[in-house]
Amino acid sequence: MAEENWHQARLIPTSGINGAIEQERRATSALLAVMSAVREFGRVLTQPLGAPGGPVETYIEVPFELNGKASIPDGLIRVCRGQKCWTALVEVKTGTNELVAEQLESYLDIARNKDYDAVITISNEVPAIAGQHPTKVDRRRLTKVALHHYSWSEIVSEAVMQKEHRGIADPDQAWILGELVRYMEHPRSGVLEFQDMGSSWVDIRNAITAGTLRPTDKGASEVAGRLDALLRYAGLLLGRQLGTEVVPVLPRREVADPALRNQQVVNTLVSSGTFDGSIRVPDTVGLLNVSVDLRANTVTCHVDVDAPRDGRPTTRANWLLRQLQHSPDTVRVESFAMHGRGACAAELLRDVRTEPTRLIADPKKELRSFRVALSSKLGSKRGGDRGSFIKSVLDAVDRFYADVLQELKAWAPAPPRLRDLADEPKLQPASLSSTALSSQDGAESAMEPTDDLPTPPDSLALTRPPSSAGEGQISDTPIVGESLPQRIELP
Repeated sequence: MAEENWHQARLIPTSGINGAIEQERRATSALLAVMSAVREFGRVLTQPLGAPGGPVETYIEVPFELNGKASIPDGLIRVCRGQKCWTALVEVKTGTNELVAEQLESYLDIARNKDYDAVITISNEVPAIAGQHPTKVDRRRLTKVALHHYSWSEIVSEAVMQKEHRGIADPDQAWILGELVRYMEHPRSGVLEFQDMGSSWVDIRNAITAGTLRPTDKGASEVAGRLDALLRYAGLLLGRQLGTEVVPVLPRREVADPALRNQQVVNTLVSSGTFDGSIRVPDTVGLLNVSVDLRANTVTCHVDVDAPRDGRPTTRANWLLRQLQHSPDTVRVESFAMHGRGACAAELLRDVRTEPTRLIADPKKELRSFRVALSSKLGSKRGGDRGSFIKSVLDAVDRFYADVLQELKAWAPAPPRLRDLADEPKLQPASLSSTALSSQDGAESAMEPTDDLPTPPDSLALTRPPSSAGEGQISDTPIVGESLPQRIELP
């Protein structure tokens, strides 16, 4: 048998998975085992949930009894440091299986009776807003026990960033974490990417195109949540490649009230057929804004850039164009003037490269900011394969960051420079001058005597002639330039 047909042995094999139960049990055991074996990975998943910084202990299928019935959560996590212990029950779903509210409420009751701190759920469901749980449960059960959720996409992203970017101290532990990533990325593991816009997607999209969608239509709220989830998933994938945390940006009111955010998205879909959102990539010039127009069948990514605060309008336009040398010609550049409403000019990059003045509508007005945008066509398929709606949005975000956003830098004024006193012209010594060096020496060159000033005529000389008057008398000889005082005789 040829060696190229041999399969390399893996720490966590995907072979032998028969059915959803075996898939779920193997994913749970592999994840919890690596959390306890790789200290950095276990810490990055438990610390945000309130666990102390101690060693992570993990168990699977721990039996409990509730109201005379056996109840077996998929796992249990315990972290102890000193006298403080933090314990959480774990419920895991793989594939397309969704969490069940009744099951979660029973685990919340067990955790409350045992004085445990939290219940953690893991599934392929991606919440629209970070911190929001995809399953609605009775809020009265959350008074003493916290309910947290991780999507498998988040866990994969955290594992990749920890291994590839943040680093693992022990090489063997880094290899173990890499084996977990390899397992979770295998199609048979049950860890799925975001690949479905929901059962109502086709009907809602057709209604948006026809202009017949209403806020009360069935499925509108579900599609709005899926669009927010897709934007959050796009941030996870981009952050996985960059090795940093990329998160959606929402107003505080919408973060505090997810229902308000969902209603805002529905209203925008009804009125204009568009979905708008933003994600923040650390250390970039601005937010990466995504606008999906379902009626025009386009997706547009753009970033707003503040123009330099000095220089002529042409200089400010050239400052931006120099940074877009390697960007596609189809990039659209818009310019905004001071105290103006809307864009004063909008041109394609291929046109303004040779003629930057096309971005300047009025040379007398200062340019305030620029908007750099890139548009592409939307896919039509429902799933996550090539040519689908999901794939087209994800590709648009990645392409815009690679071709535009990562090339841009914010303008910064040049630092002030010290004055070199050695280059200043030497002053002529004055009859009454300070002998100490001053910061003002040489600063006022206009006060220096020069040959260009006119010499006063002799008739205006203010010199007093020698006096020949006797003592106690003022001379009768007048002083040119002064008024003649009255004669005064002293006794």
